[in-house]
Amino acid sequence: MSDFLNAPEAPSPAPHAPGVPVRHTRTKGEPRFPDGPRADPAGSHFERRIRSFQPRRSRVTAGQADALQRLWPLWGLDIDGQRVIELSELFGNGKPVVLEIGFGMGEATAQMAAADPDTNILAVDVHTPGQGNLLNLADRGGMANVRVGNGDAIILLREMLTPDSLDGLRVYFPDPWPKKRHHKRRLIQPEFLTLAATRLKPGALVHCATDWEPYAEQMLEVLTAHPDFENTQADGGFAPRPEFRPLTRFEGQGLDKGHVVNDLLFRRVPHQDRSREPHQGR
Repeated sequence: MSDFLNAPEAPSPAPHAPGVPVRHTRTKGEPRFPDGPRADPAGSHFERRIRSFQPRRSRVTAGQADALQRLWPLWGLDIDGQRVIELSELFGNGKPVVLEIGFGMGEATAQMAAADPDTNILAVDVHTPGQGNLLNLADRGGMANVRVGNGDAIILLREMLTPDSLDGLRVYFPDPWPKKRHHKRRLIQPEFLTLAATRLKPGALVHCATDWEPYAEQMLEVLTAHPDFENTQADGGFAPRPEFRPLTRFEGQGLDKGHVVNDLLFRRVPHQDRSREPHQGR
């Protein structure tokens, strides 16, 4: 549902304790967070296609709601596909920028941002509670090197980022879409890698991780076959978990259940052919 301007003003909600889900009845047409992320930023401007993500609407706690209202105008980015952004302007500096696609509740992202303040992280997801949680964590930790993107990462890459603007790409525990008929929804596909390669600088690191072994094998096969990337592992296989990727609570629970987590570390090779540059703009 799209947000509308000039919605009727709702009564001020009563104070909430931190961590308590917000229960606010909105009037018809009232945006969920007037100063926060839009429900569908790209709207119907772009073609319908099979998406690799499933939007989730969960309850938002008072702390998350406060962060969305207060910090989204400063650190949020609605992915509408209507403009090209300069990352140096978005972050206010010229430090390297890594794109993270799918960050869940943002705990790992916040840990990586705190451990490496000289690297900017543009973290993209469609999960509203996670967006609010990451903003809250960044604010509490004084991490000004985090920006939160709301919407479709494909539109961000294709329409809003300039060539060679990214210093890295992280895709941790994407939806494995385990049923065979849904494999076409998986994010790591040749077409996605071709698009991502145009936005990654030569030498940029692509780091994927998954606890779904069949998907890990597919990732390895697709990345190995792609001419724009090379495996950082001499044996051509999976990589040990690097120290900069935190062990998340979700991952720990999976390991306790006997799941096998595989990391893949591939590097963008030097440019050879620009003829595959995708169309940018409408």
